[in-house]
Amino acid sequence: MFNILSYIIFLGITSYITIHVGKRCYCEGKAYLKYLLHDESFCLTINRILLGSYYLLNLGYIAISLASWEKISSMEEVVTITAVRTGNIILILCVLHYLNLLALYFLRKKITLK
Repeated sequence: MFNILSYIIFLGITSYITIHVGKRCYCEGKAYLKYLLHDESFCLTINRILLGSYYLLNLGYIAISLASWEKISSMEEVVTITAVRTGNIILILCVLHYLNLLALYFLRKKITLK
C-alpha cells in the first residue's frame, strides 16, 4: 500500500519537473543556440535532439529508480524515500544542464577561433 502511494507521488512530481524543465530549456535554449551557431535550422535540429535525449535519459532514470525501490512499511518512509529519489532526479537535471552549457560554451569558443 505504501509503495503504491510513494510511486504515485514520485511519478507525479518527477513527471511535472521533467516536462516543465524540458519545455523551458527547449524554448529558452533556441536563442542561446542561435547565438552560438548562427544557423537557425541547425539550431532547431540541435535543440530537438537535446530535448529528446533529455526526456529519454530522465525517463530511463525514473524507471530504474522505480525498479530498485525497497518495500516501504510506514508513512515516514514514504516521505523520506520519495524525497531522496526526487532530489536525485533534480540533482541529475542540474548537473546535465550545466554540462550542456559547458559543452556549448567550448563549442562556441572553438567556432569563434576559426
